[in-house]
Amino acid sequence: MVPRSAAAPKRGLATGPSPVDRGRAGSKHHLITDGHGTPLAIILTGGNRNDVTQLLPLLDAIPPVRGRRGRPRRKPQSVFADRGYDHNIYRDQVRARGILPVIARRGTPHGSGLGVYRWVVERSFAWLHGFRRLRARWERRADIHEAFLKLACRLITLRQIRSLC
Repeated sequence: MVPRSAAAPKRGLATGPSPVDRGRAGSKHHLITDGHGTPLAIILTGGNRNDVTQLLPLLDAIPPVRGRRGRPRRKPQSVFADRGYDHNIYRDQVRARGILPVIARRGTPHGSGLGVYRWVVERSFAWLHGFRRLRARWERRADIHEAFLKLACRLITLRQIRSLC
């Protein structure tokens, strides 16, 4: 018999059966960066959520970014995304926001040239998963894991700022 205090729940919030890992509970990190790979927004969802459903929440999560003189920018000029974010309804909604969607189409052969731009985000994921705590999710509570994600994004941003000085 196992004492009740030692018995742990099998899953936490923001987890779901992963379609690629034999139905085990998992999480996904959805990340949007600028052209240099600086993380602008990150969202944590269950492993069974479609990527395309997080496209608009990611765009909404972008904070105001100061650049040139004038008001801070709240939206990017264009969005580069992989096949997971391909859906005509979401393409139209992104266009309605005044953003040019450059999203790889499903069912087309690779080699469209989108990887020239996508590698920046993939490198940011590599930086993010360089933090061992984020490579595999150890926390049951989604808010704790999300806090570690945001902390890692801030550390990545700090490293990029230091490299400029």
